[in-house]
Amino acid sequence: MTLKTITGNWNYPTRILFGPGRIKELPENCKKFGMKRPLLITDAGLKDHAIVQNTIALCKAAGLEAAVFANIKPNPTGKNIDDGVKAYKDGKHDGVIAFGGGSGLDAAKAIALMVGQTRPLWDFVDEGDNYLRVNEAGMAPVIAVPTTSGTGSEVGRCSVVVNEDTHEKKLIFHPKIMPALVIADPELTVGLPPAITAATGVDAFVHCFEAFCAPGFHPQADGIALEGMRLIAEYLPRAYRDGKDIEARAAMLIAATMGAASFQKGLGGVHALAHPLGGTYDKPHGLLNAVLLPYVVLRNRSALAEKMDQLSRTLHLAGKGYNAAGFDAVLKWILDFRKQLGIPNTLAEIGVPSDRIQEIGKMATQDPSAGGNPIPLTAADYADIFSRALKGDLSDMKAAA
Repeated sequence: MTLKTITGNWNYPTRILFGPGRIKELPENCKKFGMKRPLLITDAGLKDHAIVQNTIALCKAAGLEAAVFANIKPNPTGKNIDDGVKAYKDGKHDGVIAFGGGSGLDAAKAIALMVGQTRPLWDFVDEGDNYLRVNEAGMAPVIAVPTTSGTGSEVGRCSVVVNEDTHEKKLIFHPKIMPALVIADPELTVGLPPAITAATGVDAFVHCFEAFCAPGFHPQADGIALEGMRLIAEYLPRAYRDGKDIEARAAMLIAATMGAASFQKGLGGVHALAHPLGGTYDKPHGLLNAVLLPYVVLRNRSALAEKMDQLSRTLHLAGKGYNAAGFDAVLKWILDFRKQLGIPNTLAEIGVPSDRIQEIGKMATQDPSAGGNPIPLTAADYADIFSRALKGDLSDMKAAA
């Protein structure tokens, strides 16, 4: 059996229906969750796409009064969530179909949370016991349908939302924000352009990589992360070269969920920098992660020797022409992998300016992901990494003065 034809029903970390063509099972599962008037929430770029229109038609053919809300930015904002809550209530909807990439999924989960709350969104930021403020009974049921293979938000317990007043990305957390059901149909990812395939795919790799490198003892997360990276290394180039390669698309869809499952262990400096950069300059999260990865890896060299030995073996780098095992082999492979996928080498190439280096460095230390970095990094360290990533400086790094 190959990934071209395999289907599976899994219960980790939530209920997942995986396989080509399984979108056809959406209407019956909406009904199982008591949905008669589901609101399909997606990002603005997908609103008129055939996969959205076909899904709505599928629901209506089954007697569901489905509608679409797509006023979602690539980096969802608090206003997007407020507008979605209003659309949900005005339409008298009774459940959410979270549809799309990370933006649509994150926004949909936050909207489903907020439709039953009286407190403002920012009262549920992932700090302390804020999640205990949630009125769980008011949360709407969510079925997630991912159409990219990157964030893994379909199996995540957070939504990332930009506070437009501060330009900060905030994590809205609750254990039950994770969708109750995921329909993972790789056929829905076939139309993804090569550049987005690459950026979202490397984003999934970064999730696995940072989770694997995060300190602490969590062998389940480490095992999932290693297998996720192996799948991405093998199948992402295939999906990039041939977007209709359904086996590659299937493997990437699985790997994206593995990334999100594994990073419950923690993330690290790549995300700590990507979050304020995305919130400040409105750049795609996956692309920022893909560009930043080698610069943060190099800064963390002193803490990664054992981990990189293990990863180089998992990726079989010795058999792929890399002379050295361990850290240097993995770093060279990352650089080669990004180049193969057309990922820019610098932040300047994707339009990130150099006007707020110190401020971004400070914001990175305050990001929740910073706590999972293998070594503590200061604001000066993050500013130095940011500066190097702007100009492509991959010389050996020392702690910033």
